[in-house]
Amino acid sequence: MDIVSTNRSHGGTQGVYSHQSAATGTPMTFSAFVPDHAPGTKLPVLWYLSGLTCTQANVTEKGEFRAACAQHGIILIAPDTSPRGDDVPDDEAYDFGKGAGFYVDATQAPWAANYRMRSYIEQDLPALVAQQFPADMDRQGITGHSMGGHGALTISLRNPGRFRSTSAFSPIVSPMNCPWGDKALSGYLGPDKAGWRQYDACALIEDGARLPDLLVDQGDADGFLHEQLKTGLLVMACRKAGIPATIRMQPGYDHSYYFISTFMAEHIVWHAERLKA
Repeated sequence: MDIVSTNRSHGGTQGVYSHQSAATGTPMTFSAFVPDHAPGTKLPVLWYLSGLTCTQANVTEKGEFRAACAQHGIILIAPDTSPRGDDVPDDEAYDFGKGAGFYVDATQAPWAANYRMRSYIEQDLPALVAQQFPADMDRQGITGHSMGGHGALTISLRNPGRFRSTSAFSPIVSPMNCPWGDKALSGYLGPDKAGWRQYDACALIEDGARLPDLLVDQGDADGFLHEQLKTGLLVMACRKAGIPATIRMQPGYDHSYYFISTFMAEHIVWHAERLKA
C-alpha cells in the first residue's frame, strides 16, 4: 500500500492510499479517515460507496463526515468506483465504463478482465484494510450514494451478518427497472436477466434476502428520483418483506453533496449505535 497523501483533520488522519488490486488487475485508490485512538484499540469501519462519475475524492472533500466519525471513533473507508488506467476499457458515456463500475463483477468482454468491483469491495479491499488499519472487522457498516447506494444495499443483502448497519443516500433501488441499470447490467453481464437479480436490491429482497433494519434518505427535488432511483419500489419491497426500514423523503433536497453532507452526521450516529462493541 502506498501513501498518496495524509492530512490532520478533526483529531484524526485523513489519508489517500493506492495499491495493486488482485480483483481488478489495476492500481486502485481509496481514502481512509482514522480517528485518534489508544494504542492497540480496534475501531469499527464504515464503508462509503460513491456514485456515477465519482472517485474517492468526492465524499472525502465534500462529505463532511470527519467530525462525526472522530466523535464516535469510526474509520470511514471510501473506495473508487471503477478500475482506472490507460489499458482499462472505457465508454464515451458518463454512465458506463470508468467511473461507472456499478459494483458488479462483469462477465462480458472486454469488461470482465478489470470491472470486478463486487470482488474488490467484498474481498480485496477489506483484506487490505484489516491488515493495514486498526479496523475491527466484526463491526462493519456500509452506506453509499446513488450507484453507491445500490452497491451498499446489494452488498449488504448478499452478505448477511457481515454488516451490522446499512444505509444509503438516493440509492438506485432497482437497476433492473431503470435506464442506468438496464444499460450497466446488460453491458457488464449480458442479456440474461436472471443473472441481474443479484445486483438489484428489490429483487434480492423479493428472493428472500433480509436486513435487520435500514436507513435511506432521498431528496424529493432530486431530478433522477422518478426515472432512475424509484425509491417507492424499495418502500414496497421492505414493507412486503417486513424489513424495518426508515426511508425518508427530504423536502427540497437534490442529488448533490449539498444534500448528502446535510444528513451525513445523522447517518454516522445511526451507524455508531449499531457498531458499538
